[in-house]
This record gives sequence, C-alpha cells and structure tokens, in this order.
Amino acid sequence: MVDCSQSFSFQSPLSKTKKLIGDAGISFTNAFVASPLCCPSRASILTGKYPHNHHVINNTLEGNCSSKAWQKSEEAHAFPALLKTLAGYQTFFAGKYLNQYGHSEAGGVEHVPPGWSYWVGLEKNSKYYNYTLSVNGKPQKHGADYSKDYLTDKLANMSLEFLQYKSNYQPFFMMVSTPAPHSPWTAAPQYQDSFNNTKAPRDPNFNIHGKDKHWLIRQAKTPMTNSSVQFLDDAFRKRWRTLLSVDDLVEKIVKSLEVRGELDNTYVFFTSDNGYHTGQFSLPLDKRQLYEFDIRVPLMVRGPNIKPNQTSQMLVANVDLGPTMLDIAGINVNKTQMDGMSFLPEGKMNSSSWRTDILVEYEGEGSNVSDPACPLLGPGVSECFPDCVCEDSYNNTYACVRTVAPSANLQYCEFDDNEVFVEVYNVTSDPYQLTNIAKTIDQEVLEKMNHRLMMLQSCSGQSCRTPGLIVTHFMSTHLKRVARRY
Repeated sequence: MVDCSQSFSFQSPLSKTKKLIGDAGISFTNAFVASPLCCPSRASILTGKYPHNHHVINNTLEGNCSSKAWQKSEEAHAFPALLKTLAGYQTFFAGKYLNQYGHSEAGGVEHVPPGWSYWVGLEKNSKYYNYTLSVNGKPQKHGADYSKDYLTDKLANMSLEFLQYKSNYQPFFMMVSTPAPHSPWTAAPQYQDSFNNTKAPRDPNFNIHGKDKHWLIRQAKTPMTNSSVQFLDDAFRKRWRTLLSVDDLVEKIVKSLEVRGELDNTYVFFTSDNGYHTGQFSLPLDKRQLYEFDIRVPLMVRGPNIKPNQTSQMLVANVDLGPTMLDIAGINVNKTQMDGMSFLPEGKMNSSSWRTDILVEYEGEGSNVSDPACPLLGPGVSECFPDCVCEDSYNNTYACVRTVAPSANLQYCEFDDNEVFVEVYNVTSDPYQLTNIAKTIDQEVLEKMNHRLMMLQSCSGQSCRTPGLIVTHFMSTHLKRVARRY
C-alpha cells in the first residue's frame, strides 16, 4: 500500500507495478476510500469499517488515530489479527501504520498491535531518513545514509528477509506500507533528476473557480499565482520520483515470490489510502475533499484463478479489503462486524447482489485559533498553504453516497454546516465534476439520495452491504429535461 496516491498514469512512475500486478491480474477502475485522509482511511482498511463505526476521524491523537481508545476497541479485531488467530497465518507488517503510532501517550514504539507475528512500524508520520522503527517493540533508529537508511528500500529489504525466513508450513500475510509518495517527497539519489519536464495534469478542472461548490472551495484564489502553480508542479514531480523506489520494491517482492515458487499461489494487492489534488478547483495540493481526485484510488490484484489483463468496473472501497482477505483465508465475513464485502474469489465480481453505492465521510479539521501564517482568514481553517489558500476547515465535514451502476454514476454529498450545503454530480456526463446539479435535479431524486445517505451513515455490518436504491428513472428524466433546455 502506498500513501496518498495521485490518480496518476502508470506510464511513468509505476510501470513495473502495472506489468507485474495489473497486467498479470485485474485492475479496478472504480475503487474508492471511505475517507480521503490517511489515518481514517487506514483504519477502514484494517477494520473493514466505515469511519462512523471505527471512530477514527482525523490524523490526531484526539481524533482517535492510534489512541488508547482505538487500541482497546478496534485493534484486536482488525483483519490481520483474525487471520492469525482464526486461520493460523504468519503476519508481517512493515512501514507506516497510523499517523500517531509510537506516541508516548499511546504506548510508544513498545506497543505492538495484536495480530502481527513480525512488526516493523514507523514511528508517527511519513519520513524517508532520520526515522525510528519499532522492530517487534524495540526502537531502531536510522540516519541519513542512503545505502542503509532510505526507508522505501529498507522496507523492501525487510520484506525480502521475511519471505526468506518465514515458515513454509503456514500461510502468510504481508502488509508493506510505504510512506511514498507522501511529503516530504525525498527521492532516492538515482531518481532525483527524473521527470524534470513533468507537470501536474491540466484537466478541465485545473485552476478554475469552483463557484457552485461549498465555501471552502469558493475561497480558493483563481487563477492561482505563478508561485503556487510552480509549487504544485514541483511537488508533483517529487511525488513521482519517490514512486520509482516503490516500483522497485514491488518488483523485488514479486520476483522473490516467483523465485521461491510461491507467486502463483499468492494474492498480491496494490492500492493506496487516499487520492490527492494538485491544482484542481485552484486548490494547490492536499486531499480531504469529496471529489474524485481525492476519493478515488488505484486497486490492482493478481493471484490464483485471476486471469490476466482484466478490468473491472464494479464498485469497491477500502472497507472491502479486510473482508476480501478473510474470505481468501476461508473465514466467514458474516461472523465479523465488518461493513465491507469480499470481492474475491473471482466468481463474486459479477454478482447481481453486489451493492451499487458506498459511503464517503470526513470530519473537517480546524480550531478556534487563527493560523498565524494567515491571520486575516480568522479561526476555523487549517492547512493554509501556499498563498493562504486553506485546504481544510472545521465545517469541511460531509458525507457522500457514491453510486456506480450500469445505468447510474452519481455522487450526492451533504455538509454539516450552517448552509447544510448539498453537492450532486452526474459523473458520467461530468467526470471532472464541474457542475453541481443539486439545485436543478428533481426533488424526488434528492429525497431518495438523502434517504440512502442517512441509512448508510447509521449502518453497521450487514446493513452496510445491502444493494442501494438506483434513481435511474428520475436521473434520466432530469437529464432529458436539461438537454431540452439547452
């Protein structure tokens, strides 16, 4: 799993990953996260639950990120623990866990989450050099020597060591979680001059004003200053450069499995914890927004009985990863409290009972204290960079229904703010979400979407997996009326 993925082309930074996993198996074109932020999203991967059920709301300890409350309520029921206790798996973790892991108030690096036979956890948030690893609960400090300390390569080498020394008489599960391409975007020396002419994608929603969107988007400065554009282009290049080492890591692990004769009998997943934006709607760079560029992630899987060169449009979310792992191991997902569904083995991929919508929810960060770098913006905003464009606020709190079906490709979102602001997009006709149709769509459609959203926001376990209500008839009527109008 890579951290904070962009909807990038695999042509450049991850060509080997695409060949070794995507081309050798199946690529999901409609894969989403339950929340577009690192810690809530990672908690959803581990627990198979939506944020309203695992209660991790942001990247802070107060937001339940790797807190004592998280440890007591959720860690012991995460899918790796179930793999180990119920199916006898050897389990290996290496890399970034949750952003506040290793915090002194949460047990420090001595705390090893239950369920891991071999634990190599990065203390706190993303770094490439000068970091501390918890190696089975013992701190291991690293410096700035590339040959010994560059984190992506270190994770690769420790993963290869696990594959070499693990027992051949037990099934195994590995989770390798690279911080790359998260900031500070430190590339390996051999890749520091790559992509010098690359720029962030200039999609139709790049550097335009989101005039019909919630106030946080409307406050962005349009057009962006030249310095902001240069900053985001530079960040985009640096992110791609860090991914070249991730590409090497994937190649090393897959090749090791092949040499050991285990590749054909092993499922290999590649995904991310959230998307990322660089200039869309004049937001320089971050995540935390409801739009496709922040909630959509890559997902590729190869493994037994998965034919190569497949593409699936079925709607999957990161809450489905845990149930899928358990299903592969022969564990009955229905006996767990997970909200997600298993999308493997392959026969389930075209099931008529597969749900048509998922929930995306986010609780905005912001305090009553003004950002000292941007005092004129007042309290309640955060992540104000560069040029005092704020990427988040306390009332950037929303919930969305994302619907994907053969006859409907929609997004409906409600904000928990004074406006109770609503955004609706027909992603088929408007893939870049340029036009919010909330004020022109039929009231009956809005009511049905609101009802579905309320149901998902209160769902738990089996009730989260029921097929959604598709508003195809009403949507097609609305679109015909709009077409006649123009």
